[in-house]
Amino acid sequence: MRSRRLILLRHGQTEYNATRRMQGQLDTELSATGVAQARAAAQTLRGQRVVKIISSDLARARRTAEIIAAELGHEVSVDERLRETHLGEWQGLTHDEVDARDAGIRAHWRHNAGWAPPAGESRLDVARRSRPVVDELMRDFPQWDGNAVLLVAHGGTISALTSNLLGLEEHQYPLLKGLGNTNTARLHALPRYRGEDAGAGDAPAGGDVQWYLEAWNQGLSET
Repeated sequence: MRSRRLILLRHGQTEYNATRRMQGQLDTELSATGVAQARAAAQTLRGQRVVKIISSDLARARRTAEIIAAELGHEVSVDERLRETHLGEWQGLTHDEVDARDAGIRAHWRHNAGWAPPAGESRLDVARRSRPVVDELMRDFPQWDGNAVLLVAHGGTISALTSNLLGLEEHQYPLLKGLGNTNTARLHALPRYRGEDAGAGDAPAGGDVQWYLEAWNQGLSET
């Protein structure tokens, strides 16, 4: 197996983002700003050797992915396992409304990956449901070798999945700060190093690999 690059891109801005309202799995649309952000992202992703695009089924991510795919000449596969964190009773509330219910609760949520909002999911839950998307691609998509796969998803999902791929412990998940709209996490998978006596052969496709973080919260306009 050669190096495989994974680009995880957060969807463009929505009106909920602009007004600091909790979306979770509510199916919101891109704002005009979000559409422009997606178009800019599409231009910058040219030349990144993207060979497959998979999106969350929520409209804000799917529309972002479709704009990018049209520029790159790819189809978009949709996978509901890439949905945003279900925020339970918080969905649809503003940040201030959540804070008014329980001062400091959002900070507690951000700093405890195993804690979930009432009737919602934790980041550990999100990591468990989204990780198989990557594992299945590692096993079944050999065209990934030497190229990049683009997953278009959500800030909470990308943070949880990145933490899981890197093997972070639960208390380390909060080390990744919030992700901006159409910003990316970029990772590389390489055969896991087993020491000098392990032999020189490459790991088989989908075999034992180590994920490395290349960039976090990187705007696509950056080099």
